[in-house]
Amino acid sequence: MPYLSQNWLLDRRHALRALGTCISLPFLECMVPLQAAEDKTATPRRSAFIYLANGVHSLNYQVTTPGKDYTFSRSLKPLEKHRDVITPISGLHHPGALSHHHNCISVWLTGGNLGPTDRNTISVDQKMAEITAMHTRYSSLEIAITQDSLAWTADGVRLPAMRRCSEIFASLFEEPKGGKGAQRRVLRRKGSVLDANLAEVRKIEQKMGAADKGRMEQYLTSVREAEIRTRRADAWLDTPLPSVSAADRQRTNRDIAHTMAGDYFRTVYDLIVLAFQTDLTRVATFSLGGEGDAIAIPEIGITESRHQLSHHGGDSGYIEKLTNYDTFAIEQYSYFLTRLAETKDLSGQPLLNTTMSLFGSGMSYGHSHGNANLPLVLAGGSDLGLQHGSHLDFNQGHFKGYQLDKPGEHYSLCSRPANPDAHLSNLLLLMAQRMGVETDKFGDSNKAVEL
Repeated sequence: MPYLSQNWLLDRRHALRALGTCISLPFLECMVPLQAAEDKTATPRRSAFIYLANGVHSLNYQVTTPGKDYTFSRSLKPLEKHRDVITPISGLHHPGALSHHHNCISVWLTGGNLGPTDRNTISVDQKMAEITAMHTRYSSLEIAITQDSLAWTADGVRLPAMRRCSEIFASLFEEPKGGKGAQRRVLRRKGSVLDANLAEVRKIEQKMGAADKGRMEQYLTSVREAEIRTRRADAWLDTPLPSVSAADRQRTNRDIAHTMAGDYFRTVYDLIVLAFQTDLTRVATFSLGGEGDAIAIPEIGITESRHQLSHHGGDSGYIEKLTNYDTFAIEQYSYFLTRLAETKDLSGQPLLNTTMSLFGSGMSYGHSHGNANLPLVLAGGSDLGLQHGSHLDFNQGHFKGYQLDKPGEHYSLCSRPANPDAHLSNLLLLMAQRMGVETDKFGDSNKAVEL
């Protein structure tokens, strides 16, 4: 193993001179030696999160029978071949999103309560990354068709996302342009800029009021996180990148127009699989678009945006197109699960066994901005103790049953939770725990889901 310089490691007690104080920091990835010794008997744990904007056409999506004997709905039919490794979930919601529907994508993985002046909280993928980053080149991978990623730092800062497939491939598998020396100079120059910013803070902090000090605290956290990532990147420059087969390179190192949505989605999924297979990262997020900017799919005759279709107003043509869009997105997700199942990790085990994947939306019914009864599918992770094959329904025992023949009744279920205690954060808590995060609380959770 090449020698890795680790002069960037921080002691647990670290002087934040810009604040003029010495505080005991929480456990951070920069406090752990690079490639720290992992329990040789431990199973590498991975998680992927896939977001679909604007909910679904719930009448054609809803699974109505709980337990093992459920029938796949029209929209979920592409997942039927994966029955034994998936769990459709009904009845969960984020209480903090019920009155703030435009924040659905922002709180989907955080469980935060985002009012006009509230700051977001850490997303579950980043909570996981705190555990897995010590073993991988990249702490996490953020991909989004539009600029908004699903990932949020501990201080409520959204992480940037990549969108072009060739850019994602290059960032993972290509040597830096100009060679390692040039890249190291760039990284260290960036580190110097960050240090200079902290020096400026020292000069002005005494003049700040309470509100400005709060904003400065957020800024300093962002600077510290950027500094950690910069120094990690510097340290990893001396470690060879994993080799990529010619077939994988041809399939993933290319640019694809969003007008070819199927090719684009599958290439992104292939990139995530490749990143997991080579253990470059163990945490990934992929947003198929935000509530206001999810793309059209002209290859199946959908030229309208997803947002436009979700506000169908009962128009049968729009309803049919929205259902086709739902089914199309789920078909691509089915492809992802197939690729995870057929791809072996470095130890020879199928990736699907060691990878949990959550597919879904922070909105249930886009036409009325319903944020209850969220559409969710959890897949994989059998080696992490997950047991699948059933429809997990938190509405049961709290309502009169699904009434798909009465749209108004069903849409009400999508706007007001039947079970107020069934928080999506309970599921996120379960996933965090299965990834090795030692906590009994995440977001607005009240109890971890049992699965």
